[in-house]
Amino acid sequence: MAEIATIARPYAEALLKAVAPADAAALAGEVGAIGRVADDAQLRQFADNPKIGPAQVLELILSVAEMPSGGAPSDAAKNLLGTVIDNGRLAALPEIAAQFQSLVDAKSGTSQATIESAFPIDDAQLAAVTTAMERRFGRKLDAHVVVDPALIGGVRVVVGDEVLDTSIRARLAQMKAALVA
Repeated sequence: MAEIATIARPYAEALLKAVAPADAAALAGEVGAIGRVADDAQLRQFADNPKIGPAQVLELILSVAEMPSGGAPSDAAKNLLGTVIDNGRLAALPEIAAQFQSLVDAKSGTSQATIESAFPIDDAQLAAVTTAMERRFGRKLDAHVVVDPALIGGVRVVVGDEVLDTSIRARLAQMKAALVA
């Protein structure tokens, strides 16, 4: 979807310029929450209805989005959402959120990491895994855990386009490939 990425880039870059560096990480969480709501097909169908005004779409998204802080979204997030709706670019909002998060991460020297595990990981285990992965990937990681029972055991870590898969499922697939070859 190069077209959506091309549309999203100016919004993400303008938002980064408009926000104070200290507020960028919090705003990235808010924009991500709004982007997840905007990614819903039913919401986009509602927004595309000619009988529905931009103010109604804005109000609906803000009422449904769960902000990471638990409070109301910031003025910057509201302004971005209003601008995106007014310009008819609601479908690009998830990509705007992803690009903004990437820009914030690049500026802070952090990368997003998804740690997939067959079982829930407690805070102590997450800290240990994150520390080991920061050494492995050579940069600071902001880790998020996803439980995937299909892994059987072990973890699968995704950092950008790099994947470290130490799951039992991956090992079984490797053994199957070796036996079939």
